[in-house]
Amino acid sequence: MFEEKVIKTDVLVVGGGLAGCFAAVKAKEQGVDVTLVSKGYVGRSGQTPWANTTGVFNPEWGHKMEDWVEQSCTRGEYMNNRDWTETILKDSYARFQDLKSWGVEFLKDQTGNYMKEKKLGSSESLMWALHDGSGGAWVKPLRSYPKKIGVNILERVMIVELIYQNERVAGAIGFSMEGESLYIIEAKTTILCAGAGGFKPWGGWPICDLTADGHVMAYKVGAEISGKEFEDFHVGAKKPGMSAPNFGSITNAEGQVVGRGMGLSSDFEAHSGRAPLKKGDQEVVSNTAHGMSIHTIEGVWPVDKDCFSGIPRLYVAGDNCATWVAGAQYAGMGFATATATATGARAGTAAALFASQEKNLILDGEELARVRKAVLAPMEREGGFSPAWVTQLLQNFLMPYFVLRVKSGERLQAALTFVEFIRDDLVPKIFARDPHELRLAHETKNMVTNAEMRLRASLFRTESRGTHYREDYPHRDDPNWLAWVMIKKEDGHMKLYKKPIPQEWWPDLSKPYNERYPNPFPGE
Repeated sequence: MFEEKVIKTDVLVVGGGLAGCFAAVKAKEQGVDVTLVSKGYVGRSGQTPWANTTGVFNPEWGHKMEDWVEQSCTRGEYMNNRDWTETILKDSYARFQDLKSWGVEFLKDQTGNYMKEKKLGSSESLMWALHDGSGGAWVKPLRSYPKKIGVNILERVMIVELIYQNERVAGAIGFSMEGESLYIIEAKTTILCAGAGGFKPWGGWPICDLTADGHVMAYKVGAEISGKEFEDFHVGAKKPGMSAPNFGSITNAEGQVVGRGMGLSSDFEAHSGRAPLKKGDQEVVSNTAHGMSIHTIEGVWPVDKDCFSGIPRLYVAGDNCATWVAGAQYAGMGFATATATATGARAGTAAALFASQEKNLILDGEELARVRKAVLAPMEREGGFSPAWVTQLLQNFLMPYFVLRVKSGERLQAALTFVEFIRDDLVPKIFARDPHELRLAHETKNMVTNAEMRLRASLFRTESRGTHYREDYPHRDDPNWLAWVMIKKEDGHMKLYKKPIPQEWWPDLSKPYNERYPNPFPGE
C-alpha cells in the first residue's frame, strides 16, 4: 500500500539534468520555494553526464552573430527558429559564467585560452568551450550547487501526471521507486525538464531513462508538440557494452568510405545491401539513439521567450522545449547544452516571478482521484502484460532502419497500425508488481505515445529534409514544407498541422535547388 505524501512548493521542476538544475537554481535565486524532482539522480540524469562541450558566443572573442545564425540556417536546412537561435547565443556567455561559478572547469591550452572544439563544418569564427571530455565535470557542481542554495531535492521519484484543473496546472503526482510513497506535489508553477524520448536500444547512446515523460504529460493537458519527424543519428558499436565515437570514417562491406557517422549515409549503405559497416575494426549500427529527435527541436512549443507552454502555470526547458535552435540536423557542437542552460534559466526565472504573485489552488477531489488512479492502475491489476514484453514488442516494430530512418509511407502506416494496437489493446493491460515495474509500466506507455507522434509526424511531412528521409518523397519541397509540424490533442486524438516558417527566414528560392542545398541526399 502506497503511503501518500503531500508537498507544497512555489515552483516544481521535473528533471535533474542541465536544464532542470538551471531552472531550479534560477527560480531559487528569485527567493521562492523550489522543489526539484528527478527519477534518476540530479546531475546524472538523461544525457547530461555524457555532454562534453557547450557553445559559447562572445563578441569580445571575435564572434559574429550573423555567422553563427547562418550556420544554423544552412546546416539546419532553414528549419531553425532564428529568433530562438539568436536568443540562445546571446544567453550562452552568461550561462557559461554560471557554470564556472558553480565549479565546472573548462580546459585551457598552454597559453591560457579556452580550448576550441570545431566540428560539423564550424566556421573559423565559431568557438566551443570544452570541459574535461569525460562528462564528469558537470556532475558534482550540478548536484552540489542547487543543494547549497536551498533547493529541495527528491531523487528516484517518477512524476507521472500533471494535476490539471480549471484549465491550469496545479502541480503533479508521482511515486518513489525505492519505497511505496505516493507524492502529491502542489505547485504554483511547474517546469518540465524531463529530457527527450527514445525507445531504449541496447548499446551506444545512453538514453535508458529518456522516455518522453515530459512531452506526454504536457500533450495530455493540451500543449503543442513539435520536432518529432526528425531522427537523431548517433552511431554506436554493435557489440553491447562498447561505444563507438560519432566521428571518424565509416566503411561499408566493400571497404569504401561512406561517411563520418553523423547522418543517414550508413542507413543508405545498409539499404543498398552494402552492410555491415565498420569504424576501424568495430562493427557499428546507426540507430543507437533511436526514437529521439535532433537536440533543441523536440518537445513542447514555447509560446514566448520565457519558455511558457501556453498552458497556464506550465513552463518547459531543455529537450522538453521545442525551440528549434538547430533545425533539421545538428548545427554545431555545443548547441544542445547551451540551449539546455539558457532555456532552464529563462523558464526558472519566469516561473518563479509568476509564482511569487500566485496562490496555490485548492485541489479538486475528482482530479486527485483521477491522477491517483492513473499512477496506481498497473499495480491494481492481477495480471496482463509485463512492461518489458510490451517494450520489446514496440522495439521490434520500430527499430529496423527502414521504419524511422529510411522511411516510406507504406512502412510508416504499417508500423503505425501496430503501434495503435499496442496503445489500445496492450497498454491498458500492463501490470506491475513493485515500484520498479510501475516505473517501467509508465515509461512504456509514454514510449508508445512518443512512437505514435513520431510515426504520424513522419507521415505528415511529405518531403525529405535533414534527417527526415522519405523514399516516396526524396526531395525537399520549398516553399510548401518550410513549416514546422505541430501535434496537439483534440477530442482524444492527435491532430497534426503546419506552422509556417516566416518567409523572411526562407532560403533564396530564386537560386537553383543544388545551390540552396549544397549537400544533397545520396542519389540526388
